[in-house]
Amino acid sequence: MEWIYDSWPWYIAGPIIALVMMALTLFSQSFGFSSNLRTICTIVGAGKKTDFFNFNWKSQIWNLVFLLGAVIGGFLSISFLSSGDTSISLNPQTVESLTNLGFEEVGTSFLPQSIFGIEALQSFSGILFLIVGGFLVGFGSRYAGGCTSGHAISGLSNLQLPSLIAVIGFFIGGLLMTHLILPLIL
Repeated sequence: MEWIYDSWPWYIAGPIIALVMMALTLFSQSFGFSSNLRTICTIVGAGKKTDFFNFNWKSQIWNLVFLLGAVIGGFLSISFLSSGDTSISLNPQTVESLTNLGFEEVGTSFLPQSIFGIEALQSFSGILFLIVGGFLVGFGSRYAGGCTSGHAISGLSNLQLPSLIAVIGFFIGGLLMTHLILPLIL
C-alpha cells in the first residue's frame, strides 16, 4: 500500500523549523549545508594542502548526520510517500517563458531533464553548464560565508546583519541570472 501526502502546511512546518533553530542556538551550532563540503574535504585530507580545511571535523559530525538524513529522507519520500507524479503547477507565463528558452516538457518534473538528465552529460555544453554552475555555487557560498539555507534560516533567525545582506544578494543574483544572463546563455 502506498501512502501519499501533501506538503506540510506552514503552521506545522514553520514551528518545527523554529524549534530546530532554537535547539541549534542552545547548543551553539549553526545550520547550513555548504559547511558539509568543507568537512568532507577535511576528512579526505585537504587540510594537508590548505589551512582552511585544517580544523576539528569531528565537531561537525552532527551536520554530516543531518546531510545523510536529508538524502535518506529524500529517497524515502520519493520512493514510498509520493504518487510517482513529479509534475508541478507553474504559472502559464512561466511555462511560456521556459518553453521560449528551449526547455522541453516544462512542468512535468522538478528538474529540467535537458539540464539535469543523463543526456546533459553527453554534450559539451551540458557538462560545461554543470561545471561552471557548480563552481559558481561553491565559490558563491564560500565568498558569502555560507549557503542560502545557512544565511536565510540560521543567520536571519539569529538576526545577523551579514546574513540579511547575503540573502538580499542571493535574491538579486537570482533575478539577474533568471532575467538577464540565462536568456543569453540559452
